[in-house]
Amino acid sequence: MRHFTSSFIFTIIALGLAFLWGYKNGDLSVAFGVLLIASALALMEISLSFDNAVVNASILKHWDRRWKMLFMTVGMLIAVFGMRLIFPIVIVAHTADLGYLEVWRLALNSPDEYSAKLTAHHAEISAFGGIFLLLVFLNFLLDESKEIHWIKSIESRLKHLGKVDAISIFIAIVVLMIFSSLSQDRLSVLLAGLWGIIIYVSVSMIGFFLDDEGGDSIKKGSIGGFLYLEVLDASFSFDGVIGSFAITKDIVIIMLGLAIGAMFVRSITIYLVEKGTLSEYIYLEHGAHYAIGVLAIIMLLGTKLHINELFTASIGIILILLSLYSSQKERKLANK
Repeated sequence: MRHFTSSFIFTIIALGLAFLWGYKNGDLSVAFGVLLIASALALMEISLSFDNAVVNASILKHWDRRWKMLFMTVGMLIAVFGMRLIFPIVIVAHTADLGYLEVWRLALNSPDEYSAKLTAHHAEISAFGGIFLLLVFLNFLLDESKEIHWIKSIESRLKHLGKVDAISIFIAIVVLMIFSSLSQDRLSVLLAGLWGIIIYVSVSMIGFFLDDEGGDSIKKGSIGGFLYLEVLDASFSFDGVIGSFAITKDIVIIMLGLAIGAMFVRSITIYLVEKGTLSEYIYLEHGAHYAIGVLAIIMLLGTKLHINELFTASIGIILILLSLYSSQKERKLANK
């Protein structure tokens, strides 16, 4: 329970602020309505990002205490204020050619217009996040050094493709070309997806150049690993931020609700690391990465179609539960 103490405290404070914000802009009934909306947003964020927590844990378990603490403090501030509040404002300011203060006033005073400007660029956001997440999935699936296989008939064969140089990037580019050709705004979607590839490779490069000890900088405490987890969190947060506007247009409530979810995702990550859950449930990491792969395809489909967030969250949870069941079954067989 101690792993979630800070999250519960943060939740009480955030919901209290949401209640006060609702009361300031209405009456007691409005305040309780806002409280309910913030809670719903928090639950949506947790359900959408649970697989993110598992993948975070698979990387964070190799880090030393100093880098873990940095992830929980500075990383948390970036996740809450950077990705859930500032980043959407930056997107609107850049695409609508407006100043940041003007966009902030728009978000507070004209939330419908702000929402419309943000969702108008949903295709580009989905392309960027979808391609980045696809690369995360492909590099896990095609890792030739991976010894544990969940779906053995597929994974044991596909891992040999990892011997081909840049195979994951090649596949990602092909997938991007297919989805961009189906989009109404082909060039914007293509450029956004290419930026997803560039950012993914850049994070690895930065980690390589700043890592004095050599090795995989992402899978150990380093600036490369830290940046990787933050960009990964950003890719997950896109869907939550866009989807939240279907529930409310109030940017303050959106930030508070999603921040609660982000805080619990961090707590779940630390819990999984310290309890050694990934070692006990050997297929949990696989289930999370398959969920990421499915989310990547759903986001890329989002460049053309609207897919309900409840469906997206359900698929991820089902895959996680299936991997837990398989892990438990494997443990029973090993103990016989």
